Amino acid sequence: MKVIRALAAAAAVAVTAGLLTACSSSGSSDTVLRIGASATIDSLNPFVSSSDYSSVVYEYVYPHLTEYDTKDLSLVPSFASSWKTSEDGKTWTFDTVTGAKWSDGKPLTAEDAAFTMSMILKYKEGPTGQLAGFVSHMSSAVASDDHTLTVTYDQPVANVLAQLQQLPILPEHVWKPLATGAGKEITSFQNGTPMVSGGPFELTQYKKDQLALFQTNPNWWGKTKPTITGFGLQFFANDDAMVTALKTGQVDMIGESTPATAVASLKKAGLEVGTAPSVGFYDFIINTNPKKKSHPELLDPKVREAFEYAMDRQSMVKTAWLGLATPGSTIVSPASGWHDDSIQGLPFDIAKANAILDSLGYAKGSDGIRVADGHPMAYDVIFPTEINGAGDRMFQIIQNGLKQAGVKLTMRKMDTDAATTAINGPDNKYDQFDLAMWDWIPPVDPDFQLSVLTCAQWGNNNDSGYCNPAYDALYAQQAVAPNREARQAIIDQMQKLAFDDRPYIALVNQYVVEAHSPKWTGFELSPLVGSVNNLSTQTLLGVHRVK
Repeated sequence: MKVIRALAAAAAVAVTAGLLTACSSSGSSDTVLRIGASATIDSLNPFVSSSDYSSVVYEYVYPHLTEYDTKDLSLVPSFASSWKTSEDGKTWTFDTVTGAKWSDGKPLTAEDAAFTMSMILKYKEGPTGQLAGFVSHMSSAVASDDHTLTVTYDQPVANVLAQLQQLPILPEHVWKPLATGAGKEITSFQNGTPMVSGGPFELTQYKKDQLALFQTNPNWWGKTKPTITGFGLQFFANDDAMVTALKTGQVDMIGESTPATAVASLKKAGLEVGTAPSVGFYDFIINTNPKKKSHPELLDPKVREAFEYAMDRQSMVKTAWLGLATPGSTIVSPASGWHDDSIQGLPFDIAKANAILDSLGYAKGSDGIRVADGHPMAYDVIFPTEINGAGDRMFQIIQNGLKQAGVKLTMRKMDTDAATTAINGPDNKYDQFDLAMWDWIPPVDPDFQLSVLTCAQWGNNNDSGYCNPAYDALYAQQAVAPNREARQAIIDQMQKLAFDDRPYIALVNQYVVEAHSPKWTGFELSPLVGSVNNLSTQTLLGVHRVK
């Protein structure tokens, strides 16, 4: 089936150019950027999606009050043209763009922003919980007229502009009918195509796990108009097919998922390749829910410490990433500017790993696998297919290291949706799985990544079953810290607590690696998940063919 899927993906991309040409107002594929990716869109509903490329869709299709400047990572105006705060720091007033329209011609106003925030606040304990962190401490959002939005907080919040950058403004006339009763329709909404757009592009066609096609939004209110008439995302079943498509001209670029192993051959083929430190990291996930139904030994912090000693990060960087990564340590990437450099990942030391497990009385059986409380230390590891490639090679290194420590790991590959379901378990109780492996590509501001490990994110972004009131208290404190220095000190405490508790073992901080045809220019490579990302519209507003 794998070969068939790869061939099907390669065949599908061959017709993408034709489909995109049909979307182009000029009728020429020269003005359509074709992008290859190995990670897919898992949903078009922002309240249930978790994939990076779903967030990319929202960045280009929905308005956001602010966005990042990829050059210096500063937050700059977007749908909000300006803002001011009250003396007590609790009230923010945003002036929004006047005369804007949604792609269907309906007015796009400050009321849409107020509605979106109010809906999230209303249902934050239920269907909108996945985005609830972005309205933390918000008490109300009100539009006094079409271009004035007033947002009130119960206390001053340290990162309002960063939080609101991550919050897509949804069209009230589409979502309001769903926000009734218990709000169950909010999460069941399929959000088909063409999506009602308030961003620079419209999503016009979508085939799950195959392609997504966009064309420019004729009602785009931004001062900078796209120079392209559209773009397409083509999803590949494996990296080899994606790289081949770029080399043969079937796609024009491949994004942050470009495999490090392909860099040399891409350069040799005359493609432009860019690399930069990323805000992302790969993590080994250990279920820390005390109510999990099997393998209670994994709840012992000493066992999790032994696991880390058995993980050879240097080999991962050298073998899986060919040097285009750095060893990981905490849940906050160095590229974000918030990393605590005093925390270093444990060194690869099989002798220490064995010594810890020996001290716990987990003796090795005749097959070399340790026995804990009458059962072998043999575990399935949930592994989503979107981290194939480098992830596979990293898993093999982890598997070999832990085997030397008397622990057996077996990979369970599944797609993104199935992996999420397997981790959460029935009724989001996190009581079925033991181990998993995945990656995070979070925003620059650390609030989102910190929120993932909170109790409140069970059933939403939490993927470890971790729930620690002490950690949650620190999370609440960092959000309202009075200044950068105070907030950094709290975030450092959170990094250390998560490091010691080890719901995650941070493996590597991978680089952004992307490649494109020399026939195109205007890409803005940055730690923001590469040029095409969920934090800025700059690349797809400025990218163009070389004349």
